[in-house]
Amino acid sequence: MVAEATAPRRENVPRHIFFIYDNRMLAERAFYCCRRGKEGVKMDQNFMKEKKVLPLVLSMSLPMMLSMLINSLYNIIDSMFVARVGEKALTAISLVYPLQTLVTSISVGFGVGISAAVAFFLGMGEHKKADQSASEGLFLSIVHGVLMSVLLTAILPSFLRLFTTDEEIYQMGITYGTWVLSFSLVISVYIAYEKIYQSLGNMIVPTLCLAAGCLTNIVLDPILIFGIGPIPRMEVKGAAIATVIGQIVPLVMYLVWHRKKGLGVSIHIKDMKPDPAICGRLYAVGIPSSLTLGMPSLLITLLNKIAGAFSSVYVLVLGVYFKLQTFLYLPASGIVQGMRPILSFNYGAGEKKRMKQILSVCTGLIFGILMVGTALFLLLPEPIMGMFSKDGVTIREGAAALRIISLGFVVSGISVVASGALEALGEGIPSFIISLLRYLVLIVPVASIGSRIFGITGVWGAFPVAEVLTAAVSAGIFTARYRACLKRL
Repeated sequence: MVAEATAPRRENVPRHIFFIYDNRMLAERAFYCCRRGKEGVKMDQNFMKEKKVLPLVLSMSLPMMLSMLINSLYNIIDSMFVARVGEKALTAISLVYPLQTLVTSISVGFGVGISAAVAFFLGMGEHKKADQSASEGLFLSIVHGVLMSVLLTAILPSFLRLFTTDEEIYQMGITYGTWVLSFSLVISVYIAYEKIYQSLGNMIVPTLCLAAGCLTNIVLDPILIFGIGPIPRMEVKGAAIATVIGQIVPLVMYLVWHRKKGLGVSIHIKDMKPDPAICGRLYAVGIPSSLTLGMPSLLITLLNKIAGAFSSVYVLVLGVYFKLQTFLYLPASGIVQGMRPILSFNYGAGEKKRMKQILSVCTGLIFGILMVGTALFLLLPEPIMGMFSKDGVTIREGAAALRIISLGFVVSGISVVASGALEALGEGIPSFIISLLRYLVLIVPVASIGSRIFGITGVWGAFPVAEVLTAAVSAGIFTARYRACLKRL
């Protein structure tokens, strides 16, 4: 057994083996400076502050972008299959969608808190605190999952009654929502594992697990919705069961991988006992991040009320748009997720110049993604809407909405980068303020006023107006907080 070398505190390395992508080939997994100690294999994480920024960001981001794109593709394909059952079925799952988004938002938001804490402590060389952060984060994610499963299933009937009086839509919503919301615990735990792996620079395992779950869902959708062979036709219920199975698959894979290969930090039951300082750090980022990610659910709910006053067609259009914009923004989110652990690590290591380089590279990549999305929505809105409906009115109204909304995509990149970077720096509250402006404070009043003056066009126009205003404010907030963070180093 090789003895541990003496090294400065910041140069200590975490326990166990994990894999990261090499900058020459995304498919190649490489070990970095592995050395064996008393408790397993340790690994040097200096690549976080030594590897060239662009290859490092891409190696951390591309796997997550790929898995997120697969996930987005699944959401779109899922909607396309349900649309073949009928527009009422698609409307039913669109009404449940805000609650599904809320579950994911809380889970991912708290997961961001886990990731930021683990990466920060590793950058500081505080490996015991990194282990505690991961252990406590996993325990609290279990608690969150149980609470969400119970509470959201209980409020589902009352929630659906707020938006529809159609009994058929209501019953389909109950069927679909009861299945998917009952398994919130599964989502909460597998996302906690995902964020722990990401905090260590390991993007391969999350990519494989998420991709496997999404592909399972895609395969099961037509089988369970329409029935094949001995499998009966289950329609909306089949879509829900396919979704649940697709969520169980990645959780099982994470548990197996953790047991067989290790995690990269140590998870111990004794470390799950809440420590006020660790919990404070987890929730300082996790709560604002969860609220930030949960705001789209509230936004969808409020906009459904405003747009639904004109016609149920616009509720369907909003449901389709939010699935499509997920397909667009998740690649940008992949860049942000790749950026967070790198920025957190270098912040903890005091690498000011490198922090600036990371921000510049990530901003350029996100702007490029959003420019492509803008072009697609402006040039091909009818074919895009045609994937979800064959009704001429729905396609026409949906295409008009996509053209107007897309005008705010590129400028929104400023807010996306600022919010993600602030979370990485432990500045959860300023990040939350940016998202609050973007998702509620600006867009809802503008949509309400605009709908009274310009009709439904005023609702669609609220999106780009809110993005421009939020970008201006977020630039100022980020500049002030970033400078304050640098002064602490």
